[in-house]
Amino acid sequence: MARTTKSPIALAKAALVAGKRALPDYSHHFSPHKFTQPQLFAILTLRQFLKTDYRGVVQMLREWSDLRQALGLTEVPNYSTLCYAQRRLLKKTPPRGSSTPRSRRPAGSA
Repeated sequence: MARTTKSPIALAKAALVAGKRALPDYSHHFSPHKFTQPQLFAILTLRQFLKTDYRGVVQMLREWSDLRQALGLTEVPNYSTLCYAQRRLLKKTPPRGSSTPRSRRPAGSA
C-alpha cells in the first residue's frame, strides 16, 4: 500500500480529523480526560507510520513541538497510555446480528 503523504504532521492532522468523526472524545464518563480518543488514535496512527514502538513515539512527541501542536496536546502521554488505548480502540468485535462461528470437531471424534 503506497503512502499518500510523507509528512508525519499532515498524517497526524488527517488521523485526528478521522478520529473526531469516528470516536467519542472519551471512552468513559469517569476517564481522566487528559487525552481524547481521537488524539490517542492519531498518535497510534503516527506510531505505525514511523514504524516505531510506544516509547519511540512518546520520545518523538516530547522533542517535536510542531507535532504536539498539530495534535492539540498540552502534555505527552505515557507509553502505557498508548498501549491501553490501542487495546481498547482496536478491540475486535463481531458485527451486529452475526454470531461467532463454533468450532467443529474432526470427523470420527467422540
